[in-house]
This record gives sequence, structure tokens and C-alpha cells, in this order.
Amino acid sequence: MAHNLALCQVLVKKAVAAGAKALFLPEATDYIALNAQESKSLALPMETSPFVLGLRKAAKESALAINVGIHVSMSNGKLANRSCWINEKGDIESYYDKLHMFDYGALRESNSVEGGKTIVPPVNTVIGRVGLMICFDLRFPEVSLALKRQDAQIITYPSAFTVKTGQAHWETLLKSRAIETQAYVVAAAQVGAHNEKRTSYGHSMVVDPWGKVLLDMTGEESEAGIGVVDIDLDYREKIKSEMPLLRRIDVYPEI
Repeated sequence: MAHNLALCQVLVKKAVAAGAKALFLPEATDYIALNAQESKSLALPMETSPFVLGLRKAAKESALAINVGIHVSMSNGKLANRSCWINEKGDIESYYDKLHMFDYGALRESNSVEGGKTIVPPVNTVIGRVGLMICFDLRFPEVSLALKRQDAQIITYPSAFTVKTGQAHWETLLKSRAIETQAYVVAAAQVGAHNEKRTSYGHSMVVDPWGKVLLDMTGEESEAGIGVVDIDLDYREKIKSEMPLLRRIDVYPEI
């Protein structure tokens, strides 16, 4: 985790040098463990985690907002898979616990992680209203539609997609969520081999409200890096006005 924090601090410097106002980091940026037992032994509360405290310090010193995925220990012995919004003052302004567990094949996230209990309202940030989600939540449009109804201008999916599911569905799902919510979708993604059991697909991606891919990192990076995009909220309003999505909630329930 100390190595990962040092790497994030380098990325903060790169983001500041590029003129960014916010840095988006992947799911499980603090660590990816070999198994559930190891994961539980590593997780700490946000208030005492050296990893979180180090990122908060970096955000404050750099005046840079940071969205980061972490693990947090819970009183019931399980973990929360959490996405935190650290504002440019270094304060944790909002956080969201992953609702949907990735139980696919041999990977059983529910063995160690407790699913979240609520959809967190979008947080007002330096770049717009940001809705927080995580990885496997991408497959459930109900959550992103609920955030759309609360005027989320940007929706985040920090992820550690497997190679198999990434090759099959990653880009398609991200485009779908952007088109149906008419929001920017930002998906910072883990890439490469973590251990003998886990390899992530990569392809950090940003999709605009029309479904155009603004950024697709190749998934073949030899070291952690950043990609920079502009968020144009006026363009989002233009898309919304030209393609009004008027739901028939007299026929079906509003989400």
C-alpha cells in the first residue's frame, strides 16, 4: 500500500502539471489481495488509513480533487468496497459503497465485501455534479438512471475489470450508460497482473454524453499513467435539449 500511495502521489503531480482539476483513480487503488483473508487483514477505517490520509494530504497540497477506490473495514468483519471523493481542500466530501458484488467464476467478492445500502446523491465538485459508482455496478442501469434523475453530470465507474469480461463488455457498457444518462462517464481502470490470480483489463475510458469515446488508454501500459480530457457541461446541455428523453412514468415506475 505504501508503494501504491507513492505511485498515486506521482500521478497527482502529473495531473497538476497537465492542468487537471480532478484526478480519477481506479477501484481498489489501495491494494488487490491474494484472497479474502489477506484483504481483511489489510483494510483500515478511512480515518486512520495511511493510504487515505496520504491522498488527502496530496489533494490539499496540490489543490486537486481526487476520486479513489479503497477498501474499508466494517464492524461486522467484512469490508466496504468504497469510492471516495476527496475535494481540493483534502476533505472527504462524499463516499459510496459498491452495491453489486462481483461473484463470477472463482472470484466471489461477496465472501469478503458487504454490499452498500444506498445510492448516494451526486456530489457538487469543481468539475460538476459527480455520481459515484464502482465497476460491476456498470451492469445495472437502474443506478445510473437514478443518478441522472438527480442531475448527475458526470458518472464514475472506477474499476478492476477482468480481461475476459472487459474484452466482451467494457466499452459497450460504458457507452450505454453515457448515452442513456446523457452524462460524461469516467472509468479509471486497473491494468495488468496484480498477482498469480488476478489480471485487470485496463482501458481507462471517458465517454461523452453522445456516446463518443474521448479517451481509451490501451491496456498495455508498462507503468501507471494519466489521460486528460475536457468536461464541457454546456455540450451536455445541448445534447439533452436536442435529444429530450421524456420518460413515460405514467406507464412504468420512475427509478
